[in-house]
Amino acid sequence: MGSDAHPAIEAIWRIESPRLIAGLARIVRDVGLAEELAQDAFVAALEQWPESGVPERPGAWLMGTAKHRAVDMLRRGKRLQSKHEQLGRELAVQEELDAPDFDAALDDDFGDDLLRLVFTACHPVLSTEARVALTLRLLGGLTTEEIARAFLVPVSTIAQRIVRAKRTLTEARVPFEVPAGSELAGRLASVLEVVYLIFNEGYAATAGDDWMRPELCEDALRLGRVLAGLAPEQPEVHGLVALLEIQASRTRARRGPSGEPVLLLDQDRSRWDQLLIRRGLAALRRAEELGGGLGPYALQASIAACHARARVPEDTDWARIAALYDALAQLAPSPVVDLNRAVAVGMAFGPAAGLELVDRLLSEPSLKTYHLLPSVRGDLLAKLGRRAEAAAEFKRAASLTQNVRERKLLLERAAASAK
Repeated sequence: MGSDAHPAIEAIWRIESPRLIAGLARIVRDVGLAEELAQDAFVAALEQWPESGVPERPGAWLMGTAKHRAVDMLRRGKRLQSKHEQLGRELAVQEELDAPDFDAALDDDFGDDLLRLVFTACHPVLSTEARVALTLRLLGGLTTEEIARAFLVPVSTIAQRIVRAKRTLTEARVPFEVPAGSELAGRLASVLEVVYLIFNEGYAATAGDDWMRPELCEDALRLGRVLAGLAPEQPEVHGLVALLEIQASRTRARRGPSGEPVLLLDQDRSRWDQLLIRRGLAALRRAEELGGGLGPYALQASIAACHARARVPEDTDWARIAALYDALAQLAPSPVVDLNRAVAVGMAFGPAAGLELVDRLLSEPSLKTYHLLPSVRGDLLAKLGRRAEAAAEFKRAASLTQNVRERKLLLERAAASAK
């Protein structure tokens, strides 16, 4: 195959690594060590496959290589001293299995292993930033450099987050398991939050030169779909997937020819991806069918569905969207939800009604540096003909955002309002 095989091997790694790390973590009960073993197997593949060719079952080859590496480590006594007896028994038995049988065994446990890895990487003992970085590394198959580039932070920062996260999990003795009973709901919320944060950073980048980072949206979508397959009876998992599918359907329409932002009401809806919309609506129906009332993600998906069903902006059911935001504010109150509700009220019942709600948020401490507050206020003021005030609000919004594309758009809106 030669050196040109490396891209293919890296693609296989991106697909196989979550499964590989999850299976190894079940054996060694240490996420950090599992990743080290997996990385060793990947290096071995890069060295051997260009000459020997990609094996028929690359996942089994990688797992077998990593497992043998673990056995060697035990024999040398360099690691896992407290776990020698337990792991020695487990690995000695597995060492006798041939590749096809081991592959079949891995397939049997794959879903449970991956679900355990999801809950471990997103454990609340970790900071939000650490959970995001570790999830993208272990479950997304991203390199440290790719994660750093996506979030516009130094590689060393991401590397430190990942190292600290793995150390924290080890020191806290976080069990490699799916939580049960009453603990499940709280832990699941942490998992969904991580996937949602990854998607949002791709959908509307907080900083940098790009309005969107679609690759992060794709990673979040993939994680969400996997999670829905692993936890099919959890309605909020389907609610989140519905939200992400519908939001992602607008990707092509959200940027102009030069990458500039295109706002929702200005988008060419013929460019919305109908397949993603259908997938999203199907996931939303699944969440509804499971019963128990809609959770925060399913409610947001219902709002996105109102937009998706409107062939032209004028067909949007803004009154229903405002009612859905009312329900969301009751279930998961936050100033950002209140701001979004004000937008919907302004569209449904006139800009004056929307502005009244926005003005109630001006003293909210958590929104003091939130650029969308003056942006929304500027839009409502412009619709009321208060152009000078609108221009000032757009300028303030531009000064608060760290995204270059968004700043340019807001300054253009300020200039247009000042005319």
